[in-house]
Amino acid sequence: MKFALILVIIIMLTAVVLTLLVAGKGDSDYSKSTKRNITNLSLIYVVVIILSLFAVGIYFKSLA
Repeated sequence: MKFALILVIIIMLTAVVLTLLVAGKGDSDYSKSTKRNITNLSLIYVVVIILSLFAVGIYFKSLA
C-alpha cells in the first residue's frame, strides 16, 4: 500500500517537473500566449490532483 502511494506521488511530481520544462520551450508564437497556456495547464493539474486525492480517499474508506 505504501509503495503504491509513493509511486503515485513520484509519478505526479515527475509529470509536473517535465511539463514545466516543456512549457519553457517552444516557438515564438507559443510564447505570446504562454500566460494563458500555463493558466490552463495549472487548472488541469489542480483538477486532476483534487480528483486523485478524492479517489485515494474513497479507496482508503473502502478498506476500513
